[in-house]
Amino acid sequence: MAKNIKKQVSVKKDISYSNRDFSSLKNDLRRFVGTYYNDVIMDTSDASLAGMLIDVAAYVGDVTSYYLDHQFNENSLEKAMETRNIERLIRESGVEIPGKAPAIGFLDISFVIPASVSRGVYEPDPNQLPVVKANSIFSARNGTSFYLPDNLDFGEQDAAGELVANFEINTQAGGVIVDFKVTRTALVISSKLGTQTFTIPDTFQPFRQITISDTNVNEIVRVVDSDGDDYYEVSSLSQSTVFKRMTNSRADSDLADERINMLHAPKRFVKSRTLTTGQFTLTFGSGREDVFDEDVIPDPSEHAIKLYGDKKSLDKVTIDPNSFLGTQTLGISPRNTKITVTYRAGGGLSHNVGINQVTTVKTLITEFPSGVGTTSASLIRASATCNNRKSILGGDDEPDIEALRQIALFNTNSQNRIVSREDLIARVYTLPNNFGRVFRASVRDNPNNPQAAQLFILSRNSAKQLIVSPDTLKENLSKYLSKFRIVSDAIDILDASVVNIGINYTVTITQDAFGEEGRIPMADAMKKLYTFGFGTTAVWSHGAIFDIVIIENICRKLQQAVTWKFWEVRDTRTLFDVADLTVNIEGKHNALADAVAQADVVQKAYKKLL
Repeated sequence: MAKNIKKQVSVKKDISYSNRDFSSLKNDLRRFVGTYYNDVIMDTSDASLAGMLIDVAAYVGDVTSYYLDHQFNENSLEKAMETRNIERLIRESGVEIPGKAPAIGFLDISFVIPASVSRGVYEPDPNQLPVVKANSIFSARNGTSFYLPDNLDFGEQDAAGELVANFEINTQAGGVIVDFKVTRTALVISSKLGTQTFTIPDTFQPFRQITISDTNVNEIVRVVDSDGDDYYEVSSLSQSTVFKRMTNSRADSDLADERINMLHAPKRFVKSRTLTTGQFTLTFGSGREDVFDEDVIPDPSEHAIKLYGDKKSLDKVTIDPNSFLGTQTLGISPRNTKITVTYRAGGGLSHNVGINQVTTVKTLITEFPSGVGTTSASLIRASATCNNRKSILGGDDEPDIEALRQIALFNTNSQNRIVSREDLIARVYTLPNNFGRVFRASVRDNPNNPQAAQLFILSRNSAKQLIVSPDTLKENLSKYLSKFRIVSDAIDILDASVVNIGINYTVTITQDAFGEEGRIPMADAMKKLYTFGFGTTAVWSHGAIFDIVIIENICRKLQQAVTWKFWEVRDTRTLFDVADLTVNIEGKHNALADAVAQADVVQKAYKKLL
């Protein structure tokens, strides 16, 4: 009987599970001892032995509680604080941790080419037009080097047999044309090519990894082994197919340079970048090159369930049908070979340059047609000039950890798939330009099929006129979208109609609104704004979705970067409401007066709130 009473008493002891900090735990332990052990322990003061034991127990409880909370938070992308955990969560969300981004733009490259006469017409001598080879280097005034990623053939002709390059008379004497200035526009990039070779031993290692020593890599160009076999980059090792670029030889090649082909890629890898070191690591598959998929994946027919007798139903199955649908190897792991990795490295915000800044031919790699003498080739090479008529932009520093956190949170929600109309439109515009460019796209429901959507697209020709999209572009787009759409959905790609509309209008500008005094071109104004705001950590606007949006749109049209990130925009209207202040402007409504008055009230609001 006594034992049962003791058991009941012990079970009913009042234990609080809400006290977790040191003080609360200490007070609760004192109460607990005083309640249940008052006949044994009389003194629980800080100076007593019992007080010391209570302090020790409270200390252990406090530390344990803290680290439990900490570790729990470290599994949340929003609350994690340790870099290694944030990096892990970002990578798990499917976001690649990028390095510095290079600046990309177009550069006019010119040569002086001797004239020749063909059918009574003067033209640049086609037998002396060079090919500028990839990796030629051109320098900007700020010291940034720009590299030619692909060969540039000055002798290239269009379908009509005319030179693609532009040319104009350079020298003439006595009515005779001596030579021409021949110009082609080429894509250039501020990141340079680099290579690193890894020797792979003759031992099988699943998920083998190699790490590139360069800490400024931004793109893996090619991975090839000593047998000449390519390893293809994939988003995950379970992806067994990749898009392969093929030259488009059809009649619509002027609108779509290349075609998309689906390629089986048993040799593949995924790349990941570490925040702490800035290095890229390539991870290969887990399969052996001498083992075929048929050896890894069983024949489904050999595992089909046989039914005997009068059995009419199945309550469960023990076979996972998904195991028959793809390889278990997740790609092939390299062995007994040399892996050569070609990559691009370099970039940053400082690589962005304005117009007429890239004017120096630094390193010129050329190839001339056979028959061109050394002297002639040297003269043509010496005549090389370059210039960028538009700003070369896109360079950016590597995003900080907070920016990556926000990107990862957004990516987790979107899941990189096509579900909504907005997802479909957004994915259409991510099709690489080599495969054709969709200028405008629109989506509507298919009236004849509730599981299908109708995608209407339009393209533009070289004269920037709206045209019906070529068939090659539609095929490329269909293959591209098939990797993102839900399997039960169908997307019908259709031609949109082009309707020309003319509008007659009259614009009246009052002198009060826009005076001629002090006016400058929009491009110059944006450059001044960029210079003024460079290095700022916050930008204020009287409403976050009006002036800021207008300025960012102008910068996009001018191909100019803005000095702020999206999280650095501050709204004066919110500040004024919190501080209970208003803006009073005397005289006529004027942009400069508005800005001065708003800046003054911002200062008053800070003083009032602080």
